[in-house]
Amino acid sequence: GSVVLSVVASDRDVGVNGDIAYQFSQAVGQSPSAFAIDPTSGEIKLTKPLDFEAAENHELSVRATDGGGLSAICKVLVEVVDVNDNAPELVVSSFSSPLPENALPGTVVALFTVRDRDAGANGKISCALEDQLLFSLRPAYKNYYELVTVSALDREETARYILTVTAADAGSPPLTTTQTFTVDVSDVNDNAPVFNQTSYTMYVRENNVPTALVGAVSASDADVGPNAKVTYFLAPAHSAERPPCSCISVNSENGHVFVLRPLDYEQVRQIEVLVSASDAGSPPLRANVTVRLVVVDENDNAPLVLHPAQDSSPPCNELVPMSAEAGYLVTKVVAVDADSGQNSWLSYHLLRATDPGLFAVGAQSGEVRLRRPVTERDAVKQKLVVLVRDNGRPPLSATAALSALLLNDFSDVRLRHSSLATEDEGGSLTTYLIISLVFISLLFLASTAAFIAHKVCKRKELKGGHVLYGTGNLQSSLADAAPAGTLPHAYCYEISLTTGSGNSEFKFLKPILPSLPPQHCATGGGTDDEQDFPRGPITAEDVAPGNPGMPSAEQFNSL
Repeated sequence: GSVVLSVVASDRDVGVNGDIAYQFSQAVGQSPSAFAIDPTSGEIKLTKPLDFEAAENHELSVRATDGGGLSAICKVLVEVVDVNDNAPELVVSSFSSPLPENALPGTVVALFTVRDRDAGANGKISCALEDQLLFSLRPAYKNYYELVTVSALDREETARYILTVTAADAGSPPLTTTQTFTVDVSDVNDNAPVFNQTSYTMYVRENNVPTALVGAVSASDADVGPNAKVTYFLAPAHSAERPPCSCISVNSENGHVFVLRPLDYEQVRQIEVLVSASDAGSPPLRANVTVRLVVVDENDNAPLVLHPAQDSSPPCNELVPMSAEAGYLVTKVVAVDADSGQNSWLSYHLLRATDPGLFAVGAQSGEVRLRRPVTERDAVKQKLVVLVRDNGRPPLSATAALSALLLNDFSDVRLRHSSLATEDEGGSLTTYLIISLVFISLLFLASTAAFIAHKVCKRKELKGGHVLYGTGNLQSSLADAAPAGTLPHAYCYEISLTTGSGNSEFKFLKPILPSLPPQHCATGGGTDDEQDFPRGPITAEDVAPGNPGMPSAEQFNSL
């Protein structure tokens, strides 16, 4: 609707022939669609906005025609003045992403061109990169620009860069266009594994079970992917050496440290190994750390007595004068313990003694001293057993046996030793006598048992009642026994054997004959005063009351 200009034509005719009408002529070949002309006034107006970028000028042909049909043509040239109505355009020709972190400075990341459809100052473009120190823009050719690196990149510090390029024209006001480049930095194996400690100290008790877990090492790698996969292994102290200890193993996946066999604190107290962590990059990078394994002592060693020597033969004897007073140092028990710490703290105690009240043992020093003065009533040889115990949990102990001789004078040492040897021999002889006595007693018991068994067998054969032996038999027996000096008198024996009896009763009766001279017994003769007894066995009928020739059983028993 804006009026561009007005065209005016004149006609000297009057009346109808002098009326003029205006219109666009198509002879020019351009479409006047952007313009309109008033047929009466000749004003040329815009029907739509003009675009400098589409056409910088427009040539219009205006025809003026009067009422008589005569016409005239004029040309109207409309020049369009440019305004800054177009922002710059940025066209990317190439772009590289991801970019390796070891890219050298000056590496081209992107190549792009800029343009502006405006003219003059409105078409002049300038480009800028916002807030970046690692990248810059570099003009290449005409309106071409390069986005390049200016320093080394570090993926571990920044894995992604967002770059913004701004293109601005010189119009008033200026128009701008921004283009964003997202640059990912790809990983390169430029970081070795790092342990979370500078060194490790682990502890294990001695006599441990095999494959005991004692700790773990841990390392991390700032890289990603295979470059960050860490494996662990034992490394030699020097490249030409083998691993120093075969009793330690490291899990390659998680870094767990194992002790493969039992350790002895008394043989090895500390082990140092070098553990290496390596990544899976190409080439692989590695790091080393020292692992110190400390063996903790267990109370597995009993005290060892050094003095007095316990394997000496004969055992040594300590000499104590009879004049010694209380507190006299008899000897000192010396012992050691192979353990350490409180497991090797030793204490001494009097376990046994011939006279416990005579001696005292220092709990810490092991000194054996007299508790009281020596008296004459004390045994010459005193035997002591000292208990040596450590302070472990549970405690272990050993014993020390020693002897002390109480002497009036040290010159009696040899005499005392001889008497003690005699006493020892006498003690051995007593032992042998006791053994012999026991053997003889057993033999006697066996003989008695055999004798009783024999008598029982005899009793079973004699089942008839009483059997009496006459004096005739006795006399012959006495006569035979007289020369030997035994049985100087004649005795009558009554043997009662009854059926079912379990015992044999022997009755020793009074002598029925006067003492016989030994010679009579020897010759078997008799005097007139001697009674004749039947020489055979006497039956029960013979001693019946009706038999006057034989005394009755009551009379016989009353003799």
